[in-house]
Amino acid sequence: MASSRAKRKPASEWTILGTPVPRIEIPAMATGEFEYVQNVRVPGMLHGQVVRPPAVGSTLMSVDENSVRDLPGVVKVVVKKNFLGVVAQKPWQAIQAANKLKAVWTPGTGLPKHSEIHDYLRNNKPTRDTFAVNSKDIDEKLASAAKVMKATYLYPYQMHGSIGSSCAVADVQNGKATVWSATQAVYPLRSTMAMVLGLQLENVHIIFKMGSGCYGCNGADTVSYDAALLSQAVGRPVRVQLTRKDEMAWENYGLAFAIDQRIAVDEKGTIVAWDYEAWSPTLGNRPGTTNPGNVVTGFLAGFPPAPFAARTPAPDPTNFANNNNAVPSYVTGTVNGKSGGTGNVPSERVLSHDVVSPFWTGPLRSPARLQNTFAHESFIDEVAAEVKADPVEYRLRHLSDPRLIDVVKGAAKAANWDTRPSPRNGARRAGIAGGRGIACVLYEGDNGYCAIVAEVDVHQDTGRVAVKRLVIANDVGPISNPDGLRNQLEGGALHGVSRTLNEEVTWDDQKVTSIDWRTYRPLPVGAEIPKIETVLINRPDAQAAGAGETAVTVTAAAIGNAIFDATGARIRQIPFTPERVKAALGRVNG
Repeated sequence: MASSRAKRKPASEWTILGTPVPRIEIPAMATGEFEYVQNVRVPGMLHGQVVRPPAVGSTLMSVDENSVRDLPGVVKVVVKKNFLGVVAQKPWQAIQAANKLKAVWTPGTGLPKHSEIHDYLRNNKPTRDTFAVNSKDIDEKLASAAKVMKATYLYPYQMHGSIGSSCAVADVQNGKATVWSATQAVYPLRSTMAMVLGLQLENVHIIFKMGSGCYGCNGADTVSYDAALLSQAVGRPVRVQLTRKDEMAWENYGLAFAIDQRIAVDEKGTIVAWDYEAWSPTLGNRPGTTNPGNVVTGFLAGFPPAPFAARTPAPDPTNFANNNNAVPSYVTGTVNGKSGGTGNVPSERVLSHDVVSPFWTGPLRSPARLQNTFAHESFIDEVAAEVKADPVEYRLRHLSDPRLIDVVKGAAKAANWDTRPSPRNGARRAGIAGGRGIACVLYEGDNGYCAIVAEVDVHQDTGRVAVKRLVIANDVGPISNPDGLRNQLEGGALHGVSRTLNEEVTWDDQKVTSIDWRTYRPLPVGAEIPKIETVLINRPDAQAAGAGETAVTVTAAAIGNAIFDATGARIRQIPFTPERVKAALGRVNG
């Protein structure tokens, strides 16, 4: 039995920790022998497909079961409130039946214009308002400063977009349920599964099977409910694998953000005040132990999402916490006389507004932290350029945490950083222009230090951005497996490149329209991949911290800063599509 009082073995006595131990499941994965949840088969298993509403906010009025009665293999049409699905003998039969089933739905509730989503967030009421820090002297400092700069940064909804769509197998018979699921939370899913099925908790068994890669909340939980509801209706095991459209149109998206920032500097160009205000949507989340309605299937089956708890005005903070990295790295983070931040700027105000989302939302790798860090690390670069300071030097001037300072220095040194202000003097106005940028973070305020240098080429005739090189310095305390750590950093950085350059959920006035790989575009197979180098700072006596979401958090800002260094064009809205890059270049070049 583990004890919280157990002492950690000194690093000098480690024999396995700190060495590159290979993962034991990789050979089976590489040879096709590994059993993912998509590969689970049980005796007597049928296949199911769900029929989602045609529009956001639609509710089910009637179903014509006769419309699929004569199709081969159809076993049953299943209805539970607004949940609708079909069960058949074979997967293709279930897909055909789901497509041909006639159902009448109410009209959708309508969606805000895609191009106006950030204005919608700002104007949406009610809100839940939160101060992370508030020194209560910001307005005074802004009024008396030598110079005040301001900027707005915009981030879209993004999706998990797992390569393999989510799948589950359920066997619900005689008051008992066994569910094979790729959930990230086996015991919470057991609790909510009992609620959805109306069973006693002790009669529900969740068996974890690895599924498609997912940092956060893809369709693994919702498809588990799908399979269980269909199995309960027919009294036999049922396998459900979501179609690409059903997953992409109804998953819990990563958060959109609108962020306003102001920075005041003194006569020497030193930051004296930092003001932040942001708006972000929320609806649902992980189901946890009590809220199956936090994902689409639970909601359609009659369970509400967790209630939105409005709160205005924001109360004063009682303690410092920076779990969502809303507090910039360069302020003191002072609450009730105690400073928990990583910087030395004493005047600080961080005000966040949560609003109700028109779409399901949930954690997506570095939730809120990526969006906030994109804004913070882009903005400090803008200020450094305004006062004609080198971006690395300017960061170091305002940092106080020695470990964050070390990763900044480590990344800059490994990248052979060219010390000078941005943008580059004599930047090319046509053709290909190259530049470098940097960004850093203490993830979640206490869970891993990371800095990254990005080198890019900007193709100014087309607006295409090619990320050529990424240099990552990371400090997670003691390094348990250096190969595993490098893998996390490299994968996170590439995920960051994809989300920075390509990814954005789209919709019309009724429904989501990014429903396949043509309409939602992560980095494709065969994409140009940057050279990635890592600097691992090992602190074996420090507390262990995380690495899986550090590199992805800083990539967007570093790329944006590198584009600015190359061209003088500042892009404040993700993704950096060729159209946005061309527009920014046009503003610079007249």
